[in-house]
Amino acid sequence: MTYTFDTLKQLDSSNIANTYPRNDVAFVSGNGSLLYDTEGKEYIDFTSGIGVNAMGICDVAWQEAVKEQLGKIAHISNLYYTIPQIELAKLMCEKTGMKKVFFGNSGAEANEGAIKCARKYSFDKYGPDRYEIITLVNSFHGRTMATLSATGQDHFHEFFMPFLDGFQYAQPNDTEDLKKKITAKTCAVMIETIQGEGGVQPLDRKYVEEVAAICKEKDILLIVDEVQTGNGRTGWLYSYMAFGITPDIVSTAKGLAGGLPFGAVLMGEKCKDTLNSGSHGSTFGGNPVVAAGALNVFSRLDEAFLAEIKEKEKMIDKFLGKCENIESITGMGLMKGIALKNKDAKEVLKECLKNGLLILTAKEKLRLLPPLNIENSLLEKGLSILKEVIEK
Repeated sequence: MTYTFDTLKQLDSSNIANTYPRNDVAFVSGNGSLLYDTEGKEYIDFTSGIGVNAMGICDVAWQEAVKEQLGKIAHISNLYYTIPQIELAKLMCEKTGMKKVFFGNSGAEANEGAIKCARKYSFDKYGPDRYEIITLVNSFHGRTMATLSATGQDHFHEFFMPFLDGFQYAQPNDTEDLKKKITAKTCAVMIETIQGEGGVQPLDRKYVEEVAAICKEKDILLIVDEVQTGNGRTGWLYSYMAFGITPDIVSTAKGLAGGLPFGAVLMGEKCKDTLNSGSHGSTFGGNPVVAAGALNVFSRLDEAFLAEIKEKEKMIDKFLGKCENIESITGMGLMKGIALKNKDAKEVLKECLKNGLLILTAKEKLRLLPPLNIENSLLEKGLSILKEVIEK
């Protein structure tokens, strides 16, 4: 059925909960790093569906993997063994050195699983009174009740009271404040190495190393939330690898399945057997079709591919580095935050949209999350649009 854009907007407003401030465009197709709206206008995509479409739109190899699995079995449940899930878990453990994987459907679910795993590990070893998790101020971990409670931003702690007990919030890059927050109740510390929704704010390497050392010394589990930073996004398979640490638990999602809903919790040696039969579960987690898509994406994240992402980061920094209206550029790989001097980020986003470029915001910053395999020519073309808008 063909709709006018005005009709689509009306139907959306009438039938879908108004939880999203949608931009004034509807997309109907795409290919790679290009998207097309209802009028046929072309856009360069620097958003990847908020970091989800790792290999862009309609990637051929990814499509073939998904379609092949659709022709075999779409769903059967976790009461049975399925090949794509097993192959994916094996590959993820081999590439990370982690020992076990639990599959869910989203980043919030992955973080819920990480929280549950940490608390059960501590319960099994120390009893019921060691359950608190320290997260960081300005963090974001999801929109379920537990992950909202874990999120260290006050404006997320509204409307849905009471929030879950058992979370403390430490100042990022402040080791002494973290030490003050640790008590006999502390079971884990949960961090994002780059606070994505918090404004693409990287943690200091020294701080991350100190957090890891403190956790190891006190048998406190270290959880790294790699929902946005994982699966090649930063030019590393997982961003914690850039900091030279080994977490006990890693949560990830977004780009893992290349556009399908998927999340995972990776567990290291300490807690590889913590989640036993009946302690956690997911009806759709590790679904064969989604796992097949993830297996295709993950198998392509080799050293050569990651090196290309690092080169594209250099292109972004060089191209935008001398813009007079740019205060700073933060982030790693193809996860970049841009602080502006004399421009409003939301207004820049709107102007870029008019000029055929999709970007994001995070707090007061612009945020760029292009497909990991974006062609250099399209990356440069999109940066030219962005630079022109910023400098106008």
